[in-house]
Amino acid sequence: MSKDIRIKKGLDLKLKGEAAHKVAQVTRSKVYAVKPSDFHGVTPKMVVKEGDNVKAGEVIFFSKSDEKVKFVAPVSGKIQEIKRGEKRVILEILIAADSQDVFVEHSKKNPNDLSTEEVKAHLLASGCWPFINQRPYDVIANSADTPKAIFISAYATAPLAADVEFVLENKLEAFQVGIDALAKLTSGKVHLSVKGKGKSIFKDVKGVSLHQVYGPHPAGNVGVQIAKISPINAGERVWTVTPQDVAIIGELFLTGKFNATRTVALVGSEVKDAQYYNVISGAAIADLVAGKIESDNVRVISGDVLTGAKVKMDGNLGFLSNTVTVIPEGNVYRMFGWMPFASPSVHSASRTGLSWLMPGKKYAPNTNLNGEERALVVTGEMEAVMPLDIFPMQLLKACLASDIDKMESLGIYEVAPEDFALIDYTNTSKLEAQQIIREALDLMIKEVG
Repeated sequence: MSKDIRIKKGLDLKLKGEAAHKVAQVTRSKVYAVKPSDFHGVTPKMVVKEGDNVKAGEVIFFSKSDEKVKFVAPVSGKIQEIKRGEKRVILEILIAADSQDVFVEHSKKNPNDLSTEEVKAHLLASGCWPFINQRPYDVIANSADTPKAIFISAYATAPLAADVEFVLENKLEAFQVGIDALAKLTSGKVHLSVKGKGKSIFKDVKGVSLHQVYGPHPAGNVGVQIAKISPINAGERVWTVTPQDVAIIGELFLTGKFNATRTVALVGSEVKDAQYYNVISGAAIADLVAGKIESDNVRVISGDVLTGAKVKMDGNLGFLSNTVTVIPEGNVYRMFGWMPFASPSVHSASRTGLSWLMPGKKYAPNTNLNGEERALVVTGEMEAVMPLDIFPMQLLKACLASDIDKMESLGIYEVAPEDFALIDYTNTSKLEAQQIIREALDLMIKEVG
């Protein structure tokens, strides 16, 4: 029996370049990268050095704050370079890949036959633990904690996000085993949220509390679902895992191997024949997009247009990315650009433009912000796209003031940066709301823990 979640506040961004439901292979990259910055808050302690040979799934560094949390190589090969920045901060580890992977062999296990500690030890040793995130703070889960619940959102509402049900339709066995493993880690329930309309491939998954979700973005955000199902109170912890990562965890138990291959949607208005590709985490972006882009003046984003990170053409896919978006670079300006109604091709969240007259129209936005940061706050503008029961404007002000007491009372424990992505897009002030929330959460970790 499922429990419905209905969201009214929010905004669906209809963009050109949605991925067709077909999957292709990508040429194996010569060099793969693991970037510690993909795992927020982790200070890496290296286990390997340049010139070392590693197997796929072999530990290359661990977290300095929690040595049990290990990070592994996505492919086998030789450590080509450990790039460092200022103060010798590790930026990325480059691995020159073998022509074929040699895996670290873990024993095959049935999670139903294991204790909680045995499941936890297997996930930590294999490198799968970094797939588990913690709320509050939106960081990798503390291996010493026991969450009150685990949440998985199988309904992606972000612009051009990968269709979870299509991606996992042939991986349901691994997904079920992943669920069985995660169920061992919580004293409560594993909550699985799916799209409310139509039949779901996850309807027969066992060991979960199933929820059907209706409404515009950010209805698919796991933070919104947590708030509707089991809100976080002071001192409580919940964990979150993405569906593809659940399947990777399940495959570990089924095969004894850490397989970093994921199905990535290459999307956006500048992509020829947008579709899905099977790619190993950390692959070269150039290999993924080669021959598939309409022009050279583009922005490549590892993730979606609201929460993703810009990557250079000679960069690499993020370790946890399931989407790569390519849109026009915003360095071409139009006459009277400050007048949204001057062009029907420009989307606007307000009625100052013409897009509200064409609700089904798809757009091809570029990266231009169409304005700059300004001291102008429109009352009610942020609240219109925020389905969480909080006051977003007041919370952002408290975060900017570093007022911990007000941040706590206004709901800082309930939010993550992605919950403020639409505010970044719609607010007249052009505030970087996601960055403000991220910095505030880091402050809470430091001061409150």
